[in-house]
Amino acid sequence: MPNSEPIQTELQVVRGCLTGDGESLRSFVRRFRSSVYGLCFKILRHHEDAEDVVQETFLRAIRNLHQWDQRRPLRPWLLTIAANRCRTALAKRSRSLVHCKQETTDAAAGNNATVDATCDLADELEHCLRQLKPNLRECFLLFYREQLSCAEVAERMQCPEGTIKTWLHRARHQLSSTLKQRGVS
Repeated sequence: MPNSEPIQTELQVVRGCLTGDGESLRSFVRRFRSSVYGLCFKILRHHEDAEDVVQETFLRAIRNLHQWDQRRPLRPWLLTIAANRCRTALAKRSRSLVHCKQETTDAAAGNNATVDATCDLADELEHCLRQLKPNLRECFLLFYREQLSCAEVAERMQCPEGTIKTWLHRARHQLSSTLKQRGVS
């Protein structure tokens, strides 16, 4: 069954958004929403936070569409805005985060880094990822979960490829160290 919506190019949608056309705005959001949400959720790991950042991203993008360089693809520009909004959200979250006490199996012996035997490795890794600085976490997730190349991660994060390689090295080292401290081998 054919789609009743006329097929528009990205440029036509953007031009419509710039004129305030409601259908173009809806088309813009429909076209990119799943990509933006996917990135936000992978970075933030929380549905409600991801939804909030998706809304912020589209508001900011639509407000700044006149600054988009039409010679470059729209999707990476939009995902860069989303990644920056995620970094801001993570920074706010880390400032307000109340650290929970970790349960230990032998508190009397002082083994405060013992991991409960029922903890799953994936849960431990997620916990350790949350301990990374936002730029290291984002870099790690883009490289390993999104399976982007170092060059693609560098473009997305707007920094040199060498920096990305350094951040990946640091992230792996810190994750390994934190997992060992928590008793996961």
